Amino acid sequence: MDFFPAALQLTAIFIFLTGVLSLAGLLTWVERKQSAVMQDRIGANRARVFGLRLFGLFHILADALKMLTKENFIPKNADKFLYQIAPVISIFFALIAFAAIPFGDVLQIGGYQIPLQGLDINVGLLYIFSMLSIGVYGVILAGFSSQSNYSFLGGLRASSQLISYEIAIGSSIIGLVMIYGTLNLNEMVRVQGRYFWGWLPAWGIVVQPAAFFLFLTAAIAETKRIPFDLPEGESEIVGYFLEYSGMRFGLFFLTDFLETILVAMLAATLFFGGWQVPGLAGDGFHFANAAWPLPSIAVTLLGVASFACKTVFFCWFLMTIRWTLPRFRYDQLMRLGWTMLFPLAMANIVVTGGVMLLLNR
Repeated sequence: MDFFPAALQLTAIFIFLTGVLSLAGLLTWVERKQSAVMQDRIGANRARVFGLRLFGLFHILADALKMLTKENFIPKNADKFLYQIAPVISIFFALIAFAAIPFGDVLQIGGYQIPLQGLDINVGLLYIFSMLSIGVYGVILAGFSSQSNYSFLGGLRASSQLISYEIAIGSSIIGLVMIYGTLNLNEMVRVQGRYFWGWLPAWGIVVQPAAFFLFLTAAIAETKRIPFDLPEGESEIVGYFLEYSGMRFGLFFLTDFLETILVAMLAATLFFGGWQVPGLAGDGFHFANAAWPLPSIAVTLLGVASFACKTVFFCWFLMTIRWTLPRFRYDQLMRLGWTMLFPLAMANIVVTGGVMLLLNR
């Protein structure tokens, strides 16, 4: 493998991961300011640098410094190894799940083809859900290793929720896999570049609208966000990270935002065409009988920008849901997953299979 294309791909992946981590930090500010706007108040704006407040953006830096300098307390009877590795497990597997996300089409420079994806594998979708499943161990170990009855109960509650909704979220996308015939996310995006009747894109939201709502509901529960924040509703619920402080708590906190971004990217990739832009082909825009040719690099960069805009939109949408709906009771949460989402996902699979069978006759 030539050094130049490998270096370009590594650079693109580095920029992508830097953007993901930067967006995760920015979401801590967005969460405060968006809730303030929705509740008709100012929100966090006191942190300043050289007299500048910049709408409270310096609170991101202030929070990071606070968690880095705060004492990392370890309970006396805790299993020190498991206690310290639990937050690392959570954030590590959340981060490496991004490797299979295609954030753009193949970039062509000087005769070289640079895939804008960290890990282009045939089972990319299965890989992502596997990484999220392993990340649950961080939650379980955090509650178990603290040697606190409250943390232990919080860990059990969190793990049962996450495992339950992993089944629902996995079942919700089977219909898409049946239609697109692949688990490769890049291939799924390319198939969504096709059109029905010459104008309607074959996006997931068009071919599987029910699956989108099932996926989004289960995905919100998987990220432990309101109204499904039973694992860590710190205002009145004891969570699995009760005994954590400093940056170890910060890693759990950051993991939630990384998972929110991952869900936003999956929603954009599976249901809204990923890096596809309506009317944009490999050689430029095509509308009706008119064409506007563009260089291939411009087409690729427009695709990256399209994917970024869709991701930001879904991040905003998830934040809006967070500050709109009240928290479920735990029995309601589990009932929703097992008696509503999962049966509906199974029904969607059966209906999809029946429709495909009729259309193929």
